[in-house]
Amino acid sequence: MSHFKNHSKHHRWIIAAAAVGIHLSIGSVYAYSVWKIPLTTLTGWSEAQVALGFSLAILFLGITAAFSGRFIDRRHPRANCLLAAALFGIGLVLSGVSAHVGFLPGYYLGYGLIGGMGLGLGYVAPVSTLLRWFPDRRGLAAGLATMGFGFGAMLAGPLISRQTQILGVPETFYLLGGIYFTVMALSSLWMKNPPADWAERFSVEAKIPPLPSPPALDALPGQILRSPAYLLLWFMFFLNILCGIALISIASPMAMEITGMSPKSAATMVGIMGLFNGLGRIGWSAASDRIGRKQTWVCFFLVQIVAFGLLPGLTNPLAFQLAVFVILTCYGGGFATAPAFLGDLFGARHLSTLYGVLLTAWAAAGLLGPLFIAWLRDWSGSYQMLPPLFAGFLFMGILGLWGLSHTRKGSFENL
Repeated sequence: MSHFKNHSKHHRWIIAAAAVGIHLSIGSVYAYSVWKIPLTTLTGWSEAQVALGFSLAILFLGITAAFSGRFIDRRHPRANCLLAAALFGIGLVLSGVSAHVGFLPGYYLGYGLIGGMGLGLGYVAPVSTLLRWFPDRRGLAAGLATMGFGFGAMLAGPLISRQTQILGVPETFYLLGGIYFTVMALSSLWMKNPPADWAERFSVEAKIPPLPSPPALDALPGQILRSPAYLLLWFMFFLNILCGIALISIASPMAMEITGMSPKSAATMVGIMGLFNGLGRIGWSAASDRIGRKQTWVCFFLVQIVAFGLLPGLTNPLAFQLAVFVILTCYGGGFATAPAFLGDLFGARHLSTLYGVLLTAWAAAGLLGPLFIAWLRDWSGSYQMLPPLFAGFLFMGILGLWGLSHTRKGSFENL
């Protein structure tokens, strides 16, 4: 068996496993709600003050991803992932020290700024590396990595809850900082880019048709970022996240209002939502390799428009939860298919830069979505009008997808 075939069948799957390890670690940020009561009890900080730590982490994830893209493209992925491990681990340890002494600015510095920078590097670098190794299965590659991010909260939530009771809050931060640094650092050792001619050699050895060259393959990142095709993809990505993250922020109280579910049942539903978030990332991304990225995004928007439109009338708890779970698969699937969509449109050469800037949509939606929905809920006094509003936003996404299809050729003519 040739050296190439050994890489094809084995090495890239090891790299995929390493990418999952990194994303499982940083995905623990989605279990942040478990920290709220222990932190407020220990430090006396308000719930709003503690919640700001999560918002800052997501904000700096997006900022770091946007501004570090060229840095990631130019450096070896191993170095990028090791730096992410160091930043994320140090951020958690500093969070523990700050919680121990009750120093809120230090907590924001540790969890928000330093930890958020680790999140941004740790999110982009493994995904862009995997897309280069899987030119034949870009959707599956992105789905594998981001699936880890989706499932990270499921592992971290029970661990945080148990260890804060046994060890205490600061000690749990120290423990997790050490665990995640170790997992991420060991996973980083396997991260490497494929040979420059990997895609061409792969198509020959695997006996598949040559992979088409994107129209903007030789364009500079700045030119691509200003193109209508890129801006429309950013807009679509933003809308998908906005609706999904807004639903996540109100799922429990909305379920209790519309269906009469008990607080315990609604909390159980929220936990299961994380499972469907992760399953959607691998399921939709694998499907996109077969049916195409554009068709997959059409499915995202149409399925969610129907589901959101039905939610206000679904008084049966089981039917309500099924609709919510379907929406969460599309939310997770958007994260997994977006980098593959970028690769199809613009190639993998500047993927870290392009994907990093695209993640600013996540930061914007994460900050604006819950605040806007909370204001609208206070103004209307009910959750009934919110799902139809989400459906309207998603219809705008279909218009964006239509625009992407019709401007794609023209948007590349001057690149």
